[in-house]
Amino acid sequence: MEIFATGLNYKTAPVEIREKLAIPEDSLTDILEKIDRLPSIFESCILSTCNRVEVYGVSDSVDEAYEDILKILSSYSGIKIDELKKYIFLYRGKEAIKHIFQVSSSLDSMVIGEPQIVCQFKDSFSKAREHRAVKHVMTRLFDKAMNVSKKIRTSTGISRRAVSISYAAIELAKKIFGDLQDKNVLLLGAGEMAELAARHLASSGVRHIFVSNRTFEKAVQLADEFGGSAIRFNKLFEFLPEADIIIVSTGAKEPILRKEHFKEVNKIRRGKPVFIIDISVPRNVADDVNELENVYLYNIDDLKMVVDKNLEERRIAAESAKIMIDEEVAKFDKWLKQLKVNPVIAKIRHNADQIRQYQLEKLFNSMPYLNEKERENIDLAVRAIINKLLHRPTMYIKDKATKENSEFYIEMFEEMFSPKWDLRRKQQIEKSAKKGRKSEN
Repeated sequence: MEIFATGLNYKTAPVEIREKLAIPEDSLTDILEKIDRLPSIFESCILSTCNRVEVYGVSDSVDEAYEDILKILSSYSGIKIDELKKYIFLYRGKEAIKHIFQVSSSLDSMVIGEPQIVCQFKDSFSKAREHRAVKHVMTRLFDKAMNVSKKIRTSTGISRRAVSISYAAIELAKKIFGDLQDKNVLLLGAGEMAELAARHLASSGVRHIFVSNRTFEKAVQLADEFGGSAIRFNKLFEFLPEADIIIVSTGAKEPILRKEHFKEVNKIRRGKPVFIIDISVPRNVADDVNELENVYLYNIDDLKMVVDKNLEERRIAAESAKIMIDEEVAKFDKWLKQLKVNPVIAKIRHNADQIRQYQLEKLFNSMPYLNEKERENIDLAVRAIINKLLHRPTMYIKDKATKENSEFYIEMFEEMFSPKWDLRRKQQIEKSAKKGRKSEN
């Protein structure tokens, strides 16, 4: 029995291949059931995001499982198997466990430390459990993966620092204002960067979001999404005094906001600070705006410096996280290897219990005067002796199961407790056989 991980991600396949393999939610159940029905696979789970489509599972024949999964993914995507093999990876054993732990901890993400993968990882396991595609081993593996992820996030701070331009802008705003809940925001532009900023601002609980764009319909669309208000572009300057935070992201070729626009604003606001983030290229806010008192202007290069510094801090945190993952992989691999001896140990304990029952029955038959409490105490004492006698050999074989040549030790252990070494029983069988031959004569 071996854990495996196979599939493709942003490291192994370009976007034009990944998008063909991407599995939407309404198709995920069908693919999962097809994989779960494969005779080569005992347990399975699918993780499908914009950056990866990966299958995790347990199999006695990983190579066969890999080929079977390839056929399913090829049929689904329309990509021929030989072509698909160029982009598909296959990890097994400790390598697979390590990969799964790195994915759940966002060490394998395009942006190290991004939090979204944690939710996606949880969802993938929930779906697999809902369809009974995961059992004991994968449940233990995913629980451990989530524990490792939490441990890394809390002890290394890998996800604390902003690593996107939009998010860095909001973090800077918080440094200036502290709580943003009583702040009004003006978004100048309605493109992707403005939308991302709006999402972060909305999650920070700002009071109100105003959106202004040359195409008024786009401003209305974005404002509606976040319960804000759209402003016609020619009315923009009338609303400047209302804004505590201004985020500018347009395609204009020259500054839209200049120093003279804010002189009157300062008077109306009576010294209340204005935080301006210009993430446009070319810049849409004139440099000299920053000369005004209580006006704080940052451009995309200022934010990029913050992002680069934070990314470097995340990389440093990731190195210590990798050491933690190696330790957790070793622990899980040890547990997995010890599973192999559980059936042998169970069989030996069952045999010991049969002997206990047989011997106690003989004893109680020869001592009919014993009451129920006395019999119970004798039984408990015998059970304790058996447990103590079997404890050391059990610990021995569990330890040997994690070493090289484990199969040799397991076979030796099983044979050591085999009924064939019960010489008394052997003699009884031989006597019975002799009696049978004599009666025939």
